[in-house]
Amino acid sequence: MSPSTEISNDALIRPTSPRRVPVVDLLRGLAIVLMALDHVREFLQAQQIDPLDLSQTTAPLFFTRWVTHFCPSLFVLLAGTAMALGLDGRRSRRQQAQFVLVRGLWLVVLELTAVHLGWQFNVQFHSALGQVIWVIGWSMVCMSALIWLPNWLVTAIGLALIFGHNSLDSVSPESFGQFAWLWRFLHAGGGISWSSFYIHIAYPLIPWVGVMAAGFGFGRLLRWDSPARAKIISAMGILMILLFVILRGGNIYGNPSVWTPQGDPVRTLLSILNCQKYPPSLSFLLMTLGPVFATWPLWERCRGPLAHFLITFGRVPLFFYVMHLFVIHGLAMAIVYAQVGSIPDWLWQFPPGHAGPGAGVDLPALYAIWAGVVAFHYPICRWYGVLKSRHPRSVLRFL
Repeated sequence: MSPSTEISNDALIRPTSPRRVPVVDLLRGLAIVLMALDHVREFLQAQQIDPLDLSQTTAPLFFTRWVTHFCPSLFVLLAGTAMALGLDGRRSRRQQAQFVLVRGLWLVVLELTAVHLGWQFNVQFHSALGQVIWVIGWSMVCMSALIWLPNWLVTAIGLALIFGHNSLDSVSPESFGQFAWLWRFLHAGGGISWSSFYIHIAYPLIPWVGVMAAGFGFGRLLRWDSPARAKIISAMGILMILLFVILRGGNIYGNPSVWTPQGDPVRTLLSILNCQKYPPSLSFLLMTLGPVFATWPLWERCRGPLAHFLITFGRVPLFFYVMHLFVIHGLAMAIVYAQVGSIPDWLWQFPPGHAGPGAGVDLPALYAIWAGVVAFHYPICRWYGVLKSRHPRSVLRFL
């Protein structure tokens, strides 16, 4: 690599504004690239099984799904972090709260329209699915009120929701009578109907809003310019991993279902790692955020082409998210049509059904398709990132 290329790459790694922290963009880029893997698998996995079903899955298929568990945890945490990093003296607290509120509502609308269309490829909007964009949006709506509070209190509320919400697992929506829908929205998840409209809440508000609030407090820590900062974050991560080992390993608290010994050590490990995602248990969050914090000094020192590659996606994650759904869905239709000579009904609904009988690809081909999808999006995301940086106050902020 020539010196001029190295300088160019380093320049691209530097933040585009003093409020941006490169490691945040890098980790968001890593999360969105991994999320694309999960979505390729959703559409094109040939095996007609749940990757987390220990009675049927294989270790490679399990970990193909499991590694993407890091994505929502990172997305929501870093959304709160970016919010804290974006606070400055140029806007009043009221203006900042209004921006967060508007952006949150916009994300909810985006989930119900463009994201819905990308998943289902139809304009039948009588049903919907509330996923990660949905919960980030509603969490931002809540944060527009929470950011008026002292930083320590916002962080404390976030941690209380993260560590305490599993104590509410035994509370059923039906116990609230006509307000059962509210408990599904807040914590339990599940289906909600209003007249002829139906939405399945896959990502309820709690504990995700707590993760965002904790991320807000984490953002204030990132503002601390000290060599000790990375060591403190790493120590936090190690403590989280140890807590996971104690709580999950001992089946003490933090996950609705317990792990059980399996027929061999590998499957026993899979049982331990198979933590609840919908809604995310305390064990799930410790398992996905602890390792990231523990390795934080490594992420901060990451430089070169790989860092540049991930940061490119991390600066425009929402743009990539919306666009890649249409690309993957369209590609899946083309592949399945070539395989079976028609476009089955499952390609017009969600979940897509892990391909379908006689369709889909095995894991090596799935990973190759994922790499191709990511490579296809790279120059487009780079172009959009440059365009967005040139117009920081335009409507491009919302995508």
